[in-house]
Amino acid sequence: MGKTVLTIEGEHFVINGKKTYSEIEGSKPNVHGLLMNARFIQGVFDDKAAPERFNRFGRSFDPDRNTNDLIAALPQWYAAGLRAFTVSFQGGGPCFTVNNNTIDNNPFSEDGRSLDPAYADRMDRLIRAADELGMVVIVSYFYTGQTPRLKDGRVVLNAVRTASRFLREGGYTNVIIEVCNEHNIARDHPLIASSEGMVALLEIARSESGGMPVGCSGLGRYINEEVCKESDVILIHGNWLSRQEYYNHIRQVRAWAPGKPVVCNEDSQAISKLEVAFRTGSSWGYYNNFTKQEVPADWSITRGEDQFFAHRMAAGLGIALPPIPQEEQFYLQGMEPGLEYEGKRWIRLASLYPEKIDYVEFFRNGQLYYTCHDEPFSVHYIKNWQQDAVLVSPEDKEWKAVIHLVDGTVLVRTVAL
Repeated sequence: MGKTVLTIEGEHFVINGKKTYSEIEGSKPNVHGLLMNARFIQGVFDDKAAPERFNRFGRSFDPDRNTNDLIAALPQWYAAGLRAFTVSFQGGGPCFTVNNNTIDNNPFSEDGRSLDPAYADRMDRLIRAADELGMVVIVSYFYTGQTPRLKDGRVVLNAVRTASRFLREGGYTNVIIEVCNEHNIARDHPLIASSEGMVALLEIARSESGGMPVGCSGLGRYINEEVCKESDVILIHGNWLSRQEYYNHIRQVRAWAPGKPVVCNEDSQAISKLEVAFRTGSSWGYYNNFTKQEVPADWSITRGEDQFFAHRMAAGLGIALPPIPQEEQFYLQGMEPGLEYEGKRWIRLASLYPEKIDYVEFFRNGQLYYTCHDEPFSVHYIKNWQQDAVLVSPEDKEWKAVIHLVDGTVLVRTVAL
């Protein structure tokens, strides 16, 4: 048996006989039993097609080093209150750079009856490292960008059994299973995409894993009654959604399947939704597709968005971290060295308290370039987790963010190039 033994009591998570966070002096009673988490989906990533293309951002990529770097960063996240993270056997899409359809990140054999030993080893090391710290791993089996590599329904069934038996044979006690990330868009496999098929896969995963808690997420705007009722942990995604829509999702899934824990395990950098989670007694999952999904990932708590999430999470849980000076609570992000890719950058204004912002004006070389009114405040905003790039120009000398707060205050953050 592992050092971290996860059990579920109604809507609450319990580790080693105590509700999560209850062991922390000064923690808030309303957060006891929650499972604040982050999407570290690329923790065992590899690319059999062209791994050399991930030698970028000033770093080289190596799959074992990638996993080791995540393991090394976990204590930093744990200290801020993170108690779980999601990692997938099939990874996730680098949303802004490489076309995921060209990546071969599938550890399942052609018939689905075996796992690539290298993937299995990396997943084992990651789960055991989390166990040593007192963290839970949400192990996701399928990612819709990779499910086309499973040739038919029989392979899907075999892969679910194979992954579940791997977890059972590992003897892990700190795992939640997510059968598929956003299953409803796996249109190549009706067995995965349909609610009826997913209910069957959830039952198989639970049985073959020896009774580990199971769940399955849908696209941010999608929830399903049958899947909720079959799940031990109701997994939802908050990306695409406003705070009100997110709140409505939580109300709905609880009405369908009362008495179960609700865990968002993918949202965005829109950290104001943390407050919705705390008020509703549900768990929230931070998703930064820049620092944590574009391989090679920087798994540490990086300056800006990661740092602000960590502090907001800690504050909500009652964990005291060194305060961030007021002048550092707004950060013009995206111009860091090495983060240019094929002449593109992704520029945004990160904030510790985005709720205080009315709108942000972005100036390029002194000329108004773009205005953003929604969190997270990014140039070329598309959705709360997605934005278009800015083409880099040799004429660029300065980017400036003029921040208009709701109280009428105007702040400026400038990066000289």
